Amino acid sequence: MFRGAKTSGGPNPADSIRLMRALFLIVRIGGAAAILAAVVGQLTTSYAFWTGPAGLSDVSTQVVNFFSFFTIDSNLLTLAVFLIAAVCLIRGESPEPRWLSVGRASVAAYMVTTGVVYNVLLRGIELPQGATLPWSNEVLHVVAPLLMALDWLLAPGRNRLEWKTIWITVAFPLAWGVYTLIRGPLVVDAVFGTGYWYPYPFLNPHIAPEGYLSVAFYLVLIAGLIGGVGALVIWVSRRRADWPLRSPAA
Repeated sequence: MFRGAKTSGGPNPADSIRLMRALFLIVRIGGAAAILAAVVGQLTTSYAFWTGPAGLSDVSTQVVNFFSFFTIDSNLLTLAVFLIAAVCLIRGESPEPRWLSVGRASVAAYMVTTGVVYNVLLRGIELPQGATLPWSNEVLHVVAPLLMALDWLLAPGRNRLEWKTIWITVAFPLAWGVYTLIRGPLVVDAVFGTGYWYPYPFLNPHIAPEGYLSVAFYLVLIAGLIGGVGALVIWVSRRRADWPLRSPAA
């Protein structure tokens, strides 16, 4: 029998891999476009509120506040990761660069945490961005986290990660938490007329039931959640680096 000839009517592994790459190319480009539209849409809605009903002439502080939400930051990181990973698929890189796998793993942990925290603690609570655009809210808190999780679980090309990667994963949320608590009491919120600004109610010691004690509790809880999700993400990569599909050369 000739070398390379098909010996059965089963699926060709190379065709399956090409199909998966094409599918996740669509997922990544479509996901990036949806996130960009959602962020721009929410920013436009907030800007109209700031300069309209709120009557502000200088919205520079509000713009900085907008980009200080963990949801916005994690979604923008997802947008960047989706686009970079899409380029890797187009170029046929398998496995993808290790730094990209680390980035994808970290962002997957952030987005899963974003989805869980929002839908458990924040859904139905008005956040201080001015006005909420409903469809954008769902994209940023439900659709994008689901796409990022599916991308990590099913997209081909990821590397097997070491457990020490967890320290890279938790570095950004820790830095964001420090930034938020330092900046919060230094910002005058012109929209709501307070001498402070915090992106989420559970981080605001002025309204938290036990002040900074409650804030500390939630910070530890969320840090533990991000660390736990990050560990799960790394564990998935260690099950098999080329899962769910092996390359034809394997």
